[in-house]
Amino acid sequence: MSKSICQVSVAPVRKEPSDSSEMVTQLLFGELCEILEVKQQWVKIKIYFDGYEGWVDYKQVSILSEIEFANFSQDHSYISEPFSLLILNNQPFPVTIGAEVHGAIENSVFKLASDKHFFIDETLLKGKQKKDQILELAFKYINTPYLWGGKTTYGIDCSGLVQMVYKLAGYKLPRDAGQQALEGQVLSFIEEAEPGDLAFFENQDGKIIHVGFILPDQKILHAHGKVRIDNLDYTGIFNSDLNKYTHQLRFIRRIF
Repeated sequence: MSKSICQVSVAPVRKEPSDSSEMVTQLLFGELCEILEVKQQWVKIKIYFDGYEGWVDYKQVSILSEIEFANFSQDHSYISEPFSLLILNNQPFPVTIGAEVHGAIENSVFKLASDKHFFIDETLLKGKQKKDQILELAFKYINTPYLWGGKTTYGIDCSGLVQMVYKLAGYKLPRDAGQQALEGQVLSFIEEAEPGDLAFFENQDGKIIHVGFILPDQKILHAHGKVRIDNLDYTGIFNSDLNKYTHQLRFIRRIF
């Protein structure tokens, strides 16, 4: 299977090989993937970070040699600002928080693939961060509009927000809320929760459908309409704008 890397700011990953198909997630600049299948202008990929699969336009990824892929997968860091500009051929190249920079950076220049060199003048994150930095990273997404399958400050969903924040902090979580609900340690009481722990919410059938970050003072940061802060108690999330509960609490988990 060929290895590849995302060469555009944000590439939609679709359920089927069609522009009209549902977007299930996104591939950000610098993210690595494997090509599983080719169908006309579409390639089916498996994202290296979380194993998520879907279809992208082949023009939005660049093929890597085995050596490039091995080097890139060993050494990477993340753009840490919500909106940033790289420079490609003396032209602006916008990227969002969570974009990946691989390999050596010399004089603020790095290489994406064999023929693309970018200039970077941004703060990068690398390695594991302390837990008290989780919320600092989460607040970088505040007021981002909700977008099903989104992973950026241009649009994000609840589990995408959680995955991206923990990814920036150096921890790997699955893509979907139901998968994330199997990670870490369940807490018995809401009072045990620390800022940065995750609260999970269920529908009437008991299925996990939502997730958010525990904040101090019985608050939660989550993506619902937009990334926002609401009240949290044993019942669930109380939205003061709507003056009603919007999500039913299932449990709280500590990732680290």
